[in-house]
Amino acid sequence: MNETIKQKLTLLPAQPGCYLMKDRQGSIIYVGKAKILKNRVRSYFTGSHDGKTLRLVNEIEDFEYIVTSSNIEALLLELNLIKKYDPKFNIMLKDDKTYPFLKITAERHPQLIITRKVKKDKGKYFGPYPNVLAAKEIKKLLDRMFPLRRCNSTVPGRPCLYYQLGLCIGACAREVSEEEYKKVADEITRFLHGGHKEIKSELTEKMNHAAEQLEFEKAKEYRDQIIHMETIMEKQKITMNDFTDRDVFGYSVDKGWMCVQVFFVRQGKLIERDVSLFPVYNEPEEDILTFLGRFYEKTNHIKPKEILIQEEIDLGLAEQLLQVKVLKPQRGQKKDLVNMAIKNAKIALKEKFSMIEKDEERSIKAVENLGELLGIYTPHRIETFDNSNIQGTDPVSAMVVFTDGKVNKREYRKYKIKSVIGPDDYESMREVTRRRYSRALKEDLPLPDLIIIDGGKGHVETVRDVLENELGLDIPLAGLVKDEKHRTSQLLYGNPLEIIPLPRNSQEFYLLQRIQDEVHRFAITFHRQTRGKTAFHSLLDDIPGIGEKRKKQLLKEFGSVKKMKEATIEEFRAIGIPANVAEDLMKKLQS
Repeated sequence: MNETIKQKLTLLPAQPGCYLMKDRQGSIIYVGKAKILKNRVRSYFTGSHDGKTLRLVNEIEDFEYIVTSSNIEALLLELNLIKKYDPKFNIMLKDDKTYPFLKITAERHPQLIITRKVKKDKGKYFGPYPNVLAAKEIKKLLDRMFPLRRCNSTVPGRPCLYYQLGLCIGACAREVSEEEYKKVADEITRFLHGGHKEIKSELTEKMNHAAEQLEFEKAKEYRDQIIHMETIMEKQKITMNDFTDRDVFGYSVDKGWMCVQVFFVRQGKLIERDVSLFPVYNEPEEDILTFLGRFYEKTNHIKPKEILIQEEIDLGLAEQLLQVKVLKPQRGQKKDLVNMAIKNAKIALKEKFSMIEKDEERSIKAVENLGELLGIYTPHRIETFDNSNIQGTDPVSAMVVFTDGKVNKREYRKYKIKSVIGPDDYESMREVTRRRYSRALKEDLPLPDLIIIDGGKGHVETVRDVLENELGLDIPLAGLVKDEKHRTSQLLYGNPLEIIPLPRNSQEFYLLQRIQDEVHRFAITFHRQTRGKTAFHSLLDDIPGIGEKRKKQLLKEFGSVKKMKEATIEEFRAIGIPANVAEDLMKKLQS
């Protein structure tokens, strides 16, 4: 604990509020809330902690706090601050997928479609459904039973194929009134609101009547509709008989991690669940409130009429936060649903721990070990460079970024070498380093904790010269050398450079292998793309006024550059080439 933190801890008030933890670069890495700021913030710097909290504490170099008048204000402020700063140690929803809905569009000629976006556009939405396949099956059934418009034609004319198959209401063949559309839309709504049993009875009656009239083709059609309806609708188990839309939240905490399971009950049917797993740094009862507040912001879920939560969650805060009816069921089916969510959360935590531990060892633990080995702060951000060219042609360089041992592709960068002529790897590396870090300084971009160069001593010393002597930066710098079989062989570090011994079976060695393979792949891919573009460069590309369209036009008309040489300006003008462009073209061809 540094002196600044010690002094600030003595000034903390005994009031509710939010606190913002910062690392040594001044970046906000965690936002939390507290009923009593004085007690909560001090707790981070006293006593023992689990591994994940200890990792957070080890990175804290400073903090700020904001006092609020109540706990609910602190909770709402925390959500806004997390949204603004997106701190790396805060809750990140793992499953951000969107679920499909069925929608009856609000048009003069409405359609039944599948969509993943819910908008305020007067359309009728049904769902969400567990996956797009389930939505497609139900839509297919509805298209057969209650056809709306399937084709794009809304003016009577030539009937579409769907109409001939009985799958389109027929706006393409006849005038369809708004009343007729409304009647079909109401039938679809009734069906999706739990009325399929009623409709099944009606279809059974029609089937029997058709059979009595010896209309066996029609009877078979009704029978097929009934079978198809049963097949789809029986897949969804009825869990409640009041047809109320509700979400059920259950959570479990173990070893510093929380698992939250959300069950979606729509029209009395349990259709899907959402699972989120993340580390916790506060009391679980507070972190689950943060999760609730962010859940409907980070996903496309519509808030239902009712939300069920478990006993430990503060009911008053949850209702203020969500602005819908929130219940803590004590008995019956609702209580069973909450218990089922809690049970699933416990099972998911147990099953995932082994995978989490392996992933931690492979990524963040490997980064921590690498930092200890080099005698530097844990290199949470590693930037790595590699060059690529063929005998000096089309020289390029590439940078990849690993954050906490994992690829961060949004931060990757490509560089075309501009100032170097011929195959000169050292000067290429000098140019790229200068461009990258002069821009980082100018635009106040985050600097890496470690720079790795895919190359030997010469490459590393070239980069060091630019960083220290030109830019005045002191960033840890290492080199990766490959053996004769092009595999990661040695790690160079220090000043002067020395070989750092690395056990070949250690996670930090595997991390360096992944980094070196990734930067090499990225550089080679970029070089191939660049070379591919220049390989198809044409004489016509150098003439002002001739772009892709005119180039294709010329080649289509004359067939080859040889034929163009034999053409006159009048012939060029005849196909729409302006006089000045035609003259430039003639001069270029003849030179």
